[in-house]
Amino acid sequence: MNPPRASNMKKFMRVLLKSMAVLGVSIVGLLLIVFTINIICNKIEQGKIEPYGQLVSVNGEKMNVTIQGKGTETIVLLPGFGTAAPTLDFKPLIDELAPYYKIVSIEPFGYGLSEDTAKERSTENIVSEIHEALQELKTDRYMLMGHSIAGIYGLDYVNKYPNEVTGFVGIDSSVPTQDGMDTKFPIKSLQLLKKSGIARILIKFSDDPYAGLPYDDDTKEQIRMITLKNFYNTSTSNELEYISENFTAAKNLTFPKDLPLLLFVQAKSGGVEKNWIPLHEEQVKHSVYGKVITLDGDHYLHHTKSQEIADNVRSFMQSK
Repeated sequence: MNPPRASNMKKFMRVLLKSMAVLGVSIVGLLLIVFTINIICNKIEQGKIEPYGQLVSVNGEKMNVTIQGKGTETIVLLPGFGTAAPTLDFKPLIDELAPYYKIVSIEPFGYGLSEDTAKERSTENIVSEIHEALQELKTDRYMLMGHSIAGIYGLDYVNKYPNEVTGFVGIDSSVPTQDGMDTKFPIKSLQLLKKSGIARILIKFSDDPYAGLPYDDDTKEQIRMITLKNFYNTSTSNELEYISENFTAAKNLTFPKDLPLLLFVQAKSGGVEKNWIPLHEEQVKHSVYGKVITLDGDHYLHHTKSQEIADNVRSFMQSK
């Protein structure tokens, strides 16, 4: 006959194992529900995403672009990494610039309403695709204006097509020598979040990144749906894999000396990069027409400082 203590222990273990089994089954059931709801919502939202802009053929695939404004000079807008709906995200800035310039907003493959692509997201391919899109639009003289990682692609672009680019404007743009770009990112885990439907839940219960900003509810809803559609798709996942390589390749590049260069930089980078402003000042040091302007705001300066950006771009380009 077993001692009472041993008998109680066996009973406890049986109850524990049963409880764990029930919990495991419940979790699996919950994940299946989340997965199923996500599939249904994805199909419903596909019909609710409203088209904007126009599709141009680039290497046999469709890239979405928008053209707004009627100015004689053209500005080409390039998004930062992971900005799911670039044209909608740039709306406050486009509204400020459109009275004075023709604004071409490029949505690279995997962004906005452009098609996804399996082609490697190297700087060389991305730059070539942007250029081909502009060629399709018969746009051959323009100022480049780019946010975040567009500072890396733009650096390569202005050196490859110097006879087309009339200036470069960076919106808290990336610098080849900034820290942390050799990080290994958990790409497969991020993709799993999307496929499982967990990303949908996380986005739903996260703070609204556009709260208090000049975006109407319809625009915010469109951005939300496009964000879920594009979340770590093939293109952006591959772009993340290439980040280290693309930053390394850019370290040997500088902006052309005679190219007008205007860099808007957040005044306080939140400790992410202590030398953030000096890094940008180094970029303009040898430029004949170079200037750094610091603005109080977060990384997405165009969300809150669009008027200041537009006003300074106009005065800078007129004075060069």
